This record gives sequence, structure tokens and C-alpha cells, in this order.
Amino acid sequence: MREYVMGECVIVERRHLQALVDALGRHEFTVIAPTVRSKAVTYQEITSIDELPVGMIDEQDAGVYRLKQGKREAVFDYTVGADSWKSYLHPPALKLFSATRDQEDGFTLHEGEEETPRYAFFGVRACELNAIAIQDKVFLGGPHIDVHYKRRREETFIVGVNCGRATGTCFCVSMNTGPRVGPGYDLTLTEVIENGSHVFVTEIGSERGAAILAEIPHTPADENRTEQAAAIVHQTAKNMGRRMETEGIKELLYENLEHPRWDDVASRCLACANCTMVCPTCFCTTVEDVTDLTGEHVDRWQKWDSCFTMDFSYIHGGSVRKSNKARYRQWMTHKLATWIDQFDSSGCVGCGRCISWCPVGIDITIEVDAIRKTPKRSHVDDAEGETS
Repeated sequence: MREYVMGECVIVERRHLQALVDALGRHEFTVIAPTVRSKAVTYQEITSIDELPVGMIDEQDAGVYRLKQGKREAVFDYTVGADSWKSYLHPPALKLFSATRDQEDGFTLHEGEEETPRYAFFGVRACELNAIAIQDKVFLGGPHIDVHYKRRREETFIVGVNCGRATGTCFCVSMNTGPRVGPGYDLTLTEVIENGSHVFVTEIGSERGAAILAEIPHTPADENRTEQAAAIVHQTAKNMGRRMETEGIKELLYENLEHPRWDDVASRCLACANCTMVCPTCFCTTVEDVTDLTGEHVDRWQKWDSCFTMDFSYIHGGSVRKSNKARYRQWMTHKLATWIDQFDSSGCVGCGRCISWCPVGIDITIEVDAIRKTPKRSHVDDAEGETS
């Protein structure tokens, strides 16, 4: 295998894209990629490029998601659906361990996950790769490591995709998270369709990415091709559907915990938790113990939870956040302010999922803007609890 330079670009023709999937399979990766299920883009195991949403585009707005046929046979003209890669690194339900009663009236423990899956994420957008990096800080950055996340994360191969279009709810430019894929990928593709030519300008991000690339047909990328790829990403950056002003956002939210906008948004919010379920960075969980009827066996499960549920803040004596106002304020203030104090970054990557998949079309960018336009500067001592 010839030596590659990290960041070097080559050309992979559309007809050879299947060879990339096949090479990943030979290296014993399970390839997870965008597919279409229930009229939406979702991430599932694939073995063929034909399973991708080829030729499809998405229309997204507040409370709106539609997938339809586009005008060209592009492989990646859609953006993101409700799914995120979080589902595979931090699963919605994960068995932590099982326990079985033995004859001596003790218990034998069994680890919940016997074998760690090896995933190749195929088609990771810039905002999504940033979301993975944020969850790395959450699960791996502190003194207490999530071993399940660590095992899965270490085995994951990432094929990124630079976005060639933005939808109405994208605001990754505002969050400095896209549309160009940043560090952390093994290979990144930029789709270029022009004058009957359909190719992928492929950038090498790691040694194992180079090893996979060596197994598929490719040619060197000339300056014209790399400039074409850069121009596509630049144009996407200019066509964001939303924007969010982030200058001083942490202080803005801390100083406006009693702003009347919280009551306004609470009157519309259903507390359905859709925004937290589709968010690629939310990580709240609960733990459930499930026993059989005999009492001889028990499974302990970790399951996704949400700060929008009443039980999530329940302690002896009742729930800390009883109202929609308190729960929505907790979510948005954590995402955009206290997250920065905890993890030294925002918890939002500008993917727009929480806007598109909110049943009543609540838009986080509009809510921030409304507070910014009419600041009340009324600070309270306990940002987490009821204050009205």
C-alpha cells in the first residue's frame, strides 16, 4: 500500500462506491447508513449502496419533515432525519447486567453486553460528528467513564459526508459545527455531479481510513476537483435555513430565568420529549430492574429518559420541576448555557432536529432571539427549580 498523507484527497467514482461498503464489510464492520423507513431518513444496517436514499431530498421547517424525489440521482442530497448516530453509541435501551439466583441463595452476575459491535457509520454529517465529539466529553471526559460507550466508540469507523445542501432548519454555521466535516473522521466524501460526471472527492483522515481506501479503485484529485468540492460546501454554508446569535448566550440565559418568554413557550410546549429524543447530544437516562415471575432472575436496563418527564426530577416529596415552564427552561438553558460550564462547549450542534420534529413547531432559534430582543435581567438563585 502506498503511503497517504492525512488530509490528502482522491477521487472515487460513483460506480465504485459499493466497493467502499464491501471493503468495510471485509474488515468486519457492520455498516450503518441512511435508509428510508416510514417516509423518513433513518440509520440502519446496509450491505448495498442501493439501500441509500438515492435521488431523495428532504424539506424541513418548524414541525415539518417531508422526504421526496429530487431532480438528480445524488446519493447524499438529503440532510438528517429523526435518527442520530447516538442510537448506536448510546443505545435507547442497554442491558447493563443480569443476575440469577444460585443454589446457595446468592446471585451470579452476567455482563449485559457480551460482544461489542464494530460499526462503520457511513454518511456522517459535520454537525453529527460534532455531536459525537460532545458525547465523547460527556461519557469519556470525566473521572467516571461509561465503559459501554467507550467500547463502542473505540471500534467505530466514520465515513463523513460534506453537505451539498441545507434544509430550512439547519443552523450549523451559527454553532461553528459545519457544513464541512471537521476532525474525527476516517474518510470524508464530497459529492460532485457536473457535466455527466458523478464522483466523490474523498479526504483521508486516519491510517485505517487510508487502509480501507487502498482496497477500492480511486485516482488522485487534481486542484480543480478539490476546488469544486470546497465551493459546494461554501455554497451550503451560505444557504442555512436558520441562524442563532451565540455571542454571550450563556450570560443571556442565566440573567433571564424569569423572562416572560418562558411562560409563552410553556403554553405551547406539549412536554412530549420529542426534542430530547431526536437530539444527537442529549444523554439523560434512567435505570430499570426487571424480574421474572419466579424471582430467580433479574435484568438491569439503562434506558433513555428526558428532562421533560415529570418523574425525571422526582425526589422524595415530589418533582422539582412541576411545570412546563420549568422543564422547557431547564432543557434550553442546559443545552445552551450550563452545558458550557460542564463540558466547555455548547450542547447544540445546529442540526435542527428539535425544530423539525416538534409537533407544535417550537423553534429554539426563535426562542433565543425573543429573549435577546427583550432582556429582563431578572436573576434567581435556583435555575433548576420552580421560580413562579
